[in-house]
Amino acid sequence: MEVSMGLWVLTIVGLAALIAVDFFIGRKPHEVSIKEAGIWTVVWIALAGLFGLGLLVYGGGQPAGEFFAGFITEKSLSVDNLFVFVLIMAKFAVPTQYQQRVLLVGVLIALILRAVFIAAGAAILASFSWVFYLFGAFLIWTAWKLVQEARADEEDEEYEENKLLKAAERRFGVADRYHGTKLWIQQNGKRVMTPMLVVMLAIGTTDVLFALDSIPAIFGLTQDPYIVFTANAFALMGLRQLYFLIGGLLRKLVHLSYGLSIILGFIGVKLVLHALHESGVHVPEISIPVSLGVICAVLAATTLTSLLASRKQAAVEAARAGGEGARKDSVDV
Repeated sequence: MEVSMGLWVLTIVGLAALIAVDFFIGRKPHEVSIKEAGIWTVVWIALAGLFGLGLLVYGGGQPAGEFFAGFITEKSLSVDNLFVFVLIMAKFAVPTQYQQRVLLVGVLIALILRAVFIAAGAAILASFSWVFYLFGAFLIWTAWKLVQEARADEEDEEYEENKLLKAAERRFGVADRYHGTKLWIQQNGKRVMTPMLVVMLAIGTTDVLFALDSIPAIFGLTQDPYIVFTANAFALMGLRQLYFLIGGLLRKLVHLSYGLSIILGFIGVKLVLHALHESGVHVPEISIPVSLGVICAVLAATTLTSLLASRKQAAVEAARAGGEGARKDSVDV
């Protein structure tokens, strides 16, 4: 799809305006309720849907289909990010009323860094078509790694700070407590970071690590930088509200890693087939409608099996607790 510079500018200005409205509404630190999170989650999804319909009118069915496939893929992969966000919030003991501000700025940092990744990826793919093989192989390897991690089932998983974050803490120092929403303070005559700034950087830079698989994944669905960027933007901007909406349900999505591995492996195969086709090999290519159908079906099946497995596990634990209680009562008697 041909995208003029004017449309790029208009899109970026529109996204900036949406972020500004989001920041203005949530400028006062407060504990986000389930109702508030639910309303804004619906709003962001509706905005993404309207944007996709706009692409349908402006560019036709192909760009719109690519956007919706990319948005759903990025949204599903971003849910996996929420597991790590929960660990980060716990590690830094972020007060409940400040969590929405932390996530807003952290996601904004992630969006800026992803834009750099997308620009670099688009330039590389335009110059070297063999990179499709590399992206496809990387996604298939990532899918296998996700399966291995899911089988490991590490209950005592902890967040570890990356080297960049540790270097910043050593260079500038960190205050011993939160000071409202301040990012820098004067302590013993020295300007130091507050834990608020540290956790924002932690969320922003950690998301970049997730972008290492999500960016190649969406390039497997479309090579249009405009669609790649907007799909990422809409997926990330609603992530803050999604955190508060399903934060308590994350542990119930026990099969999410398996579903994401299937999606990444599927897109990896799609990329390899596309690369072979570009090289002159006569192989079938996977269309966008098929990709969209597979992604939606996998996510629906994963969610259903996860909820059934969680319900079964809860019933087993309840029965076990009841048995232990009965044995304790008999001992007391």
